[in-house]
Amino acid sequence: MISRERVLAALSHRQPDRVAVDFSAHRSSGIAAITYAKLRKHLGLREKAIRVYDPIQQLAEVDEDILDLFGVDTIELGRAFAREDDSWAEWILPDGAPCKMPLWAVPERKGNEWILRSKSGRAIGRMPPGALYFEQSYYPFAENADLDAVPEAMQESLWTAVASPPGPLTSGKNGREKFRQGARRLRQHTDRAIIALFGGNLIELGQFLFRHDNFLMMLAAEPHKAHSFLDKVLEIHLENLTRFMEDVGKFVDIVAFGDDLGTQNGPQIAPAMYREFFKERHAEMWRLAKSMAEVKVMLHSCGSLRELLPDLIEAGLDAINPVQTTSAGMDAAELKREFGSEITFWGGGCDTRDILPKAAPEEVKKHVTRQLEILSPGGGFVFQQVHNILADVPPQNVAAMFEAVKNWK
Repeated sequence: MISRERVLAALSHRQPDRVAVDFSAHRSSGIAAITYAKLRKHLGLREKAIRVYDPIQQLAEVDEDILDLFGVDTIELGRAFAREDDSWAEWILPDGAPCKMPLWAVPERKGNEWILRSKSGRAIGRMPPGALYFEQSYYPFAENADLDAVPEAMQESLWTAVASPPGPLTSGKNGREKFRQGARRLRQHTDRAIIALFGGNLIELGQFLFRHDNFLMMLAAEPHKAHSFLDKVLEIHLENLTRFMEDVGKFVDIVAFGDDLGTQNGPQIAPAMYREFFKERHAEMWRLAKSMAEVKVMLHSCGSLRELLPDLIEAGLDAINPVQTTSAGMDAAELKREFGSEITFWGGGCDTRDILPKAAPEEVKKHVTRQLEILSPGGGFVFQQVHNILADVPPQNVAAMFEAVKNWK
């Protein structure tokens, strides 16, 4: 199988010729730039300028030599853009190593911390001394909400205003044609499965704009206001998704959505509340994407989701990520047994909380092998570690993780 066939087989619950592997093809399967620089050195690969394609999470763009070495079967649509050096600016990582940052999202030094600003100049994210990523510092609707100004508010919120490639490279005159051309070019030059990051956040967007506590209280105490907000958001998402699919749908294989619904101990909201506010809105977006192109839909949602999986499956979800196996009710064997024929587990391949940063390389290999034995049979599984590889992970453990996957039969 070529990589694309391998991933699509897994998504169709057919056993591929080997385990399908994702690394850095979306915002929660990547690697911190600090660790990535160390990984290249550990592997004896030539030194390269480290590109931080995700400024907020400080994630590195993983180069082709490592994608090939680790047998990676996926790639993000954004890799078709910002290939030229003039799209990048020099910057320094928190550990002092040099890197390059997208030209349109270069942090600014203010006192003893780094700041990310919106186009209007507002400080919307901060990285204090000792931190290794940016945190949101401004919530547009925290004090006063104007539901007619949601698009404007999204330009003032960290997670919706700071773009990774293609960023503004496909905006303005002929922007949609540039987007189509980039997607077509990538399709012609890779046999990897292409993931298109759409987003379509619902509960998260409420939290990005109102702040987590305010939006959760709104869902409980002001349901009519919450529905009005979500109706507005869905209208925006559907309009954007229609254009998105018209432009790149025929060039991609998976459309990725995002909505963190879980916590360590259970869902953020009860299943009944998910059904009231989010299920049909998710279903409408996922139906639209599938009606416009031959694609699968994946949802990134951290935490404990077991109670919500039946509703997510019924809403039309094909794959769930990152399968946070250390959360309550997220035991890999139980999930595979209960839901393995209905949804693809895109993740859960290696625990990033305790194993990857703290175990010895041989322990990492044993753990990964065990996860593969549980999750791989019968398809319905794409290997990925549980969320991004953070800056405290030893590079030898990253290498051990992928070596275990490569050697598993």
